[in-house]
Amino acid sequence: MFLDLSHTKLIAFQNSKILLLECYRITRYFPSNEKFAMTQQIRRAALSIHLNLAEGASRRSDKERIRFFEISRGSLVELDTAFDIAISLNYVTDKELHNLGELIIKTFKLLTGLIGRSDTPK
Repeated sequence: MFLDLSHTKLIAFQNSKILLLECYRITRYFPSNEKFAMTQQIRRAALSIHLNLAEGASRRSDKERIRFFEISRGSLVELDTAFDIAISLNYVTDKELHNLGELIIKTFKLLTGLIGRSDTPK
């Protein structure tokens, strides 16, 4: 926000922010008894995606950078799994998650691309 660093220009970073905000929007409608359980876990996973992507992009070592991108992608898989459970519990429908699903798929592809590249921003 205040630092004009290269990670903010990454499409994956921009996309992960949209994903994060969408997760917050959707979980607002989850049952109140999930406030400290599933809602919090989804929000933490979404935030982890975004923050680990930023931290990874700031690392000089390829090995370190890739590790943070892998953590980010792992949090994305966690997020996808949590929404699968939310559908099973009837907290949300497939239709309501259509846009979110597209964001998850796009973010996964972008992160996988960053993990596979050796010339990611330093």
